[in-house]
Amino acid sequence: MDIQLKRGLLDVCVLAAIKDKDSYGYKIIKDLKPYIELSESTLYTILKRLESGKMLTVRTAEHGGRLRKYYRITNEGLGRIDDFKTEWKEIISIYQFVTKEDDKDE
Repeated sequence: MDIQLKRGLLDVCVLAAIKDKDSYGYKIIKDLKPYIELSESTLYTILKRLESGKMLTVRTAEHGGRLRKYYRITNEGLGRIDDFKTEWKEIISIYQFVTKEDDKDE
């Protein structure tokens, strides 16, 4: 898969994981596990990129005697999810065009 496409998909997956409720690293990985395998190092790179892009904010809170970072989606992040939904319709259309000959062979 094209690295830029994959990066964009992973970004949207992480945003979707925190769309309805603030979350933290381990929980995000756990929530995404049924859909995509994501390492901690990859997740934290994505989270930093999304924070830099103002698509999420970070707050630190104590939990069980330790500090934990919680991530919250911003309006920019919600907009990115909406943009993805629109883009995905176009990708599906392109896929259908590319594979239409395959359907005739079956």
